[in-house]
Amino acid sequence: MTMQSSTETTILNVSRRKFLKQLGIGSGALVLATALPGLSPVYAADNLAGKANYEVGKAEHALNIFVSLDTDGTTSIVCHRSEMGQGIRTTVPQIIADEMQALWSNVFVVQGQADKAYGQQNTAGSSSIRGQFTRLRQIGAAVRHMLEQAAANQWQVAINEVTANQHVVINNITGEKLSFGELAIAASQLEAPELTTMKLKDIKDFNYIGKEVKLFDLEDIVAGEAIYSHDVQLPNMLIASIQRPPVVGGVVKSFDDAEAKKVTGVVAVIQLKPNTFPFRTNPLGGVAVLAKNTWAAQEGRKKLKIVWDNGEHASYNTANFSDELIKKVNQPGKSIRSAGDVYAHTYDPDRTVEATYSVPHINHSPMETEAATAWLQGKDKSATLTIWAGTQNPQGAQNLAAKECGIDVNQVTLNIPLMGGAFGRKSKPDFILEAVQLAKQVNVPVKVIWTREDDIKHGFYHSISANYMKAELVDQSKTEHGSNKVADYWIQRVAYPPIGWLFNGKQTRPNANDLSLGFADTPFQLDNLQYETQEASSHVRPGWVRAVSDINNGFAQGSFVDELAVKANMSARQMWLELLGSDRYVDLKQGGFKYNNAGLNPTEYPVDTKRLKDTLNLVCDKANVEEKTAQNEAWGISVIRSFGSYVAAATKVRVVNKQVKILEMHTAIDCGITVTPDRVIAQMEGAMVFSLSITLMGGISVKDGAVEQSNFHDSPVTRMNQSPPMFVHLVESEHPPGGVGEPGIPPIIPSITNAIYRASGIRIRHLPVNKELSV
Repeated sequence: MTMQSSTETTILNVSRRKFLKQLGIGSGALVLATALPGLSPVYAADNLAGKANYEVGKAEHALNIFVSLDTDGTTSIVCHRSEMGQGIRTTVPQIIADEMQALWSNVFVVQGQADKAYGQQNTAGSSSIRGQFTRLRQIGAAVRHMLEQAAANQWQVAINEVTANQHVVINNITGEKLSFGELAIAASQLEAPELTTMKLKDIKDFNYIGKEVKLFDLEDIVAGEAIYSHDVQLPNMLIASIQRPPVVGGVVKSFDDAEAKKVTGVVAVIQLKPNTFPFRTNPLGGVAVLAKNTWAAQEGRKKLKIVWDNGEHASYNTANFSDELIKKVNQPGKSIRSAGDVYAHTYDPDRTVEATYSVPHINHSPMETEAATAWLQGKDKSATLTIWAGTQNPQGAQNLAAKECGIDVNQVTLNIPLMGGAFGRKSKPDFILEAVQLAKQVNVPVKVIWTREDDIKHGFYHSISANYMKAELVDQSKTEHGSNKVADYWIQRVAYPPIGWLFNGKQTRPNANDLSLGFADTPFQLDNLQYETQEASSHVRPGWVRAVSDINNGFAQGSFVDELAVKANMSARQMWLELLGSDRYVDLKQGGFKYNNAGLNPTEYPVDTKRLKDTLNLVCDKANVEEKTAQNEAWGISVIRSFGSYVAAATKVRVVNKQVKILEMHTAIDCGITVTPDRVIAQMEGAMVFSLSITLMGGISVKDGAVEQSNFHDSPVTRMNQSPPMFVHLVESEHPPGGVGEPGIPPIIPSITNAIYRASGIRIRHLPVNKELSV
C-alpha cells in the first residue's frame, strides 16, 4: 500500500535533503514500506537526530504505511496516534519493532498525519493500545516475513530455514547473515502478506514489549525543544484571539471594534459564524481580533465592545441544578438492569445504608491550552488547506475542516504536533475550525490561541451529576442455611446531562456506553438489584473528561462500599472482598442490560472478580493499609475495573482542625500485557495528581449561564506542596492490554474521601472537599 504524498513545504528552514539525511535516508534511496508523512516531527531512538524537524519526505517503495527501511538499515516507524504525554510515540514503534526484530537504536518515529489509510486514529477512550495491539504486532510481523522471504530468495532456501533477529536475517544452515538494509530493495518488491496469517511471537520472546526502552521525545521535552501547537511559526502568519459568547448558544447582537483597531499590530477584526443547536463540537462563535503578534491580538480583544444575546441558557445555575439532580435520584427512575424485587422488600433501618453523592462540572485544564494554525491556499474547489493542531481526533477534524472549506478531504493536510496534555478536551475540534474559518477570510496563515481563561470558561465539561445508593446488610442469623452474601437489595440511580445531548440536542439519559462505565457493570454478587436513570438536560457543552462517567460512578460506588464497611464494623478491604464474592466472570447480561463499554469485547475483556480482588489485595499489602496509624490519620481504599483494566488505590491522610493533608498515595494496576512500563507508571502518577485536583478543589460553577471560574486562582490544580509521595505497583499479566490513561481516576477519588472520613469522621459525599474542609 502506498500512502498519498502531500504538497512539499519547507518549515523552519529545514530542507528536504537535510530532513532525509537526518532520517538516514538518501534523497534517491529505495526504502521498504511507507511514504513518510509530511510536516511531522522525526526523532531517532538513539537521539542522533534528536530535534523536531518538519518537511515532507517520500519513500519510493511501499510495503505498508507504517514502516520504512533504508538501505543502511535506518528504520522509521509511523505513530498514527497523537502524543499528549502518555508515551504513544514510543509504544507504537516498540510493538512493531519487537515483532519485526528490529534493533531499537536504528528506529525512528514519524508522526502520522490525519489519514484514513491508518484506520481509526482517535486517541481517546484509553484505546490506542487496547484496540490496536494485535494489529500493530501483525504489521511488524509482516515486515519481518518480507525480510525473511527476501533473504530466503537470495540464498535460494525455504523461508523456514532463515530467521530474522536484531536487524539481520540469518541463514540457519550456513550461518550467513544479511542486514535489513541489504534486504530493503528486494523486500520492497515482494507482495505484502495478509496480516491475519502472520505468526506472532510468544510473550516470553518479547525483546521490547514490557521492557524499558529509551523514550522518544523525552530529551527534547526536558530541554524545552519539543514542538507544540503554540510553537508553529509561518511566514506572514497572523495571531487570532477570540471573544466568545459567555453563555452557550449566545450570539453577537452588535459590536464596536474601533478601539481594538487602534492597537498597534492589529490587522483585522472578524465576526465568526454563530453556533446553532445542536451545538456538536463546532466553534461557539464570537468576534476575533487578528494581529501580527499575540500581545496585540489579546490587547485588541480587550477593547472590543460587544452586546450579547445570551439566549435560553442564561438562566442556568449549577447550585439549583445540583439540588434538582439530587432530588431526582432519590425517587424511582427508569430501570436499566434489575434482578429479584427490591421494591417488594422491607428494609431493616438498622442494617440499611442509603446515601447520595454529587460531582460538579469538571474542566480538563491541560497545561497547554488549545491552539491551531490553518493555511488555506488557492481558491474554491481547487484550494488546499494545511493545519497544524494537537488533536486527539485527526480524521474528525480533517473531515470537518474540508466541509467548512467546501473541498475534498484529500485536499486537507492535518499535522499533529505534541500536546501538553489533553484529557479528552482536544478530541473536540472547535478550536481548529475557528482557525479554518478565519483562514478562509484572509490570504495568510492564522493561528488561534486560547488563553487559560478561554479554556476554563468555554470548555466541554464533565457533566454535573448525582448518584444514589442503597443496600441492606444481610442478617446471617435470619437466613435458613446461611448466606455467602454480605449485602443485598441493592439500588443505585444516576442522573446527569449525557454527552449525546451535545450532538442531537435530545438525549436526556445516559446510554449503554455511559452506563457501562462503573454503573450497570457493578461486579458484586447480588440476588436483588435495581439500577435506574433519571432525566437531565444540559445547559453547557458536556464532553469526555478523563474517565468520563466513571468519575462520578466510581466515586459513588467506592464511597458507598466504605460506608457499608463502617456500618458492618468491617474493614473496607474485607467488605470489598465479600461483595465481589467468588472468583468468576460477571454476567454482564444479568438483568437485561446491554453492555457496551468503550468497544470492549466481553469475551476478550470479561469482568473478572479475581483480578479485581488480586489488584485490591496488592495495593492494600503494599501500602500496609491495616497498619495502626497516628491520631487523626487514616487510610482509604477503593478498586474498579475500567476500560478493560483493574485499578486499586490507597490514600493516607491527616485531618487536623478541618485541614486535610495528603500523606501518601498508592495505586496498583493490572492492565494486562504492559508494553511500556515507564509510561504506565507515569500515567498512574498523573492520575493521582489529576484526582487530587478533582477531589480536593475541582469543579466548575455556572451562574446566569456563564462559568464563574477563570484561571488557576479560582479553578486550581494540584500544586507540588499538595502532592505526597506516590507509589505505583504493576501486576504482571498475560491478559490482553487494557486501557491506562483513564482507569486510575475512578478509584483514587473515593480512596481520598474514604481516608478523610476514617481520619476525621467527616463523610464527603459532595465534591469537592474544599466546600467543607481546608485543603
